[in-house]
Amino acid sequence: MRKLALSDEILMQIEKSARYIGGEKNSVMKDKNLIDVRFVMCFPDLYEIGMSHLGIQILYDMFNSFEDTWCERVYSPGMDLHNIMKEQHIPLFALESQDPIRDFDFLGITLQYEMCYTNILQILDLSNIPIHANKRTWDDPIVIGGGPCAYNPEPIAEFFDLFYIGEGETQYRALLDLYKKDRANNTSREEFLLHASSIPGIYVPSLYEVTYKEDGTIESFSPKFENVPATVRKEIVPDLNDTYYPLKPVMPFIKATQDRLVLEIMRGCIRGCRFCQAGQLYRPIRERSLETLKKYARDLIRNTGHEEICLSSLSSSDYTELQELLLFLIDECDAKKINISLPSLRIDQFSLDVMNKVQDVKKSSLTFAPEAGTQRLRNVINKGLTEEDILNGAHLAFEGGWNKVKLYFMLGLPTETIDDIKGIGKLCNEIAKEYFETVPKEKRNGQKIQITASTSFFIPKPFTALQWAPMNTEEEFREKAYQTRLGIMEQLNQRSIKYNWHDTDVSVLEGIFARGDRKIAAVIEDAYKKGCIFDAWNETFQYDLWKQAFEDCNISMAFYTTRHRADDEVFPWDFIDIGVSKKFLLREWHNALAEKVSANCRKQCQGCGAAGYGVGLYCP
Repeated sequence: MRKLALSDEILMQIEKSARYIGGEKNSVMKDKNLIDVRFVMCFPDLYEIGMSHLGIQILYDMFNSFEDTWCERVYSPGMDLHNIMKEQHIPLFALESQDPIRDFDFLGITLQYEMCYTNILQILDLSNIPIHANKRTWDDPIVIGGGPCAYNPEPIAEFFDLFYIGEGETQYRALLDLYKKDRANNTSREEFLLHASSIPGIYVPSLYEVTYKEDGTIESFSPKFENVPATVRKEIVPDLNDTYYPLKPVMPFIKATQDRLVLEIMRGCIRGCRFCQAGQLYRPIRERSLETLKKYARDLIRNTGHEEICLSSLSSSDYTELQELLLFLIDECDAKKINISLPSLRIDQFSLDVMNKVQDVKKSSLTFAPEAGTQRLRNVINKGLTEEDILNGAHLAFEGGWNKVKLYFMLGLPTETIDDIKGIGKLCNEIAKEYFETVPKEKRNGQKIQITASTSFFIPKPFTALQWAPMNTEEEFREKAYQTRLGIMEQLNQRSIKYNWHDTDVSVLEGIFARGDRKIAAVIEDAYKKGCIFDAWNETFQYDLWKQAFEDCNISMAFYTTRHRADDEVFPWDFIDIGVSKKFLLREWHNALAEKVSANCRKQCQGCGAAGYGVGLYCP
């Protein structure tokens, strides 16, 4: 029988002790004496956040399908347990076996959000693993990172032995086989890392060196040895119908943030929004077949107790067999009283007809993401959504009985003017006006139109057309939020409009980490030692400590955020090849400044380079 790593006394003291005991339905137990490789997957945030993540579920399923490998899970302990573990010197442990993390061969950390970087140090610290990769020996696990933030790994490079660039289903088997071979041959840890660098998609930070110019920008980034690749090309799964998928996902003991089944229908996006990193990283577009998705849906429903199923993609409306899939799901789920969640749908007549048939849908709002308040600025970011599209969608929704609308905007976009900011309030007012013109007073049944406008602050991300753009200062962001609120208050229908905005502090840090280089690691480490942790959570975020860390490390925050970048600047992530060329992104940057719209991939190939993978859309 398994012995828990935490005593009953500790479990009684802490919040949500079910986070730490393992043993959930569909979790995998193996005899550790009969396997060769022990791998622990980490999501550096709370259990209920990490248990909602499809990527870890896919890798967990894949690793445990290997007879020689046992994959377990670990999440960031909450602050209450964190403090107890530090005080009582209790090592961090995996959920399945309850064994210390330091006993494993690999520690894989998924990098989903920049504001989790101090939690990575928490994981290493509580596991008694040296924070710096160059201090580790074979007594420590190989620490490997992956996920969207791994596409600029440099701010956290010195904390990792390896990074996996791209989709994890393709090269992990080769890495595990190399590990087994090198350990059997008594190869040194350094030699193993050198050998691993030859595996496609694997980046070993210690094998590269960076030089800087006097102005602080990068002079060169190059491998230290001849047989180390100068460029690391991302890995993709060519055929989504012939890969791993978690049809028996682990069922959490407590309610997860996204407490539902996830049906990933495709990867990639045709839209080409210039601010969107995911739209570039996951090119080329690949779809799962309708028959595959029908099988997945049936198996997932049978193997779990979830009461909701969600379609996962960057733009569900662009899935070519969407109508057939939704009609199938409606029939399948209605009989079993399972709700269907339909994110990323364009609001057209078909979508509204479908949503009218879905249980509980009228309890929620319809969502539009115009991103900008004027058509001029939407052209700058290549949003591909006109005011006419928005108002037509709202008109159809109001006719269908909806009276709640959520709108998402960004402040601080390149070339933004006061007219663009005021345009947010004007667009909200036009939607309210559309409601009053569409629904006669006698048919409103006492209902009022409810519009919620939310603004976030623009953060330039690597591998986007706007990676050259300067960010606004904190003061500029606050002033723009204030002007947005004033613009809404000037509208005739202001009583129908609610306005929400994000804090500026987190956005500034996120911008630094997104485009940071290796020098940022010292700040992250210093901030963690000062007490920064769970920076993605408002109640634990300590901006003053972060600013002090930058000051103590003598590193300028503005260097990474507000300065202008030349067209030919060497970026910290330039050594990574995502298939989409820097030449294409630069062309799109200049198109943005010229307010020139580029067609989506199905209308016209823009020559981004992703066709080099040999799958996806092709244009004659």
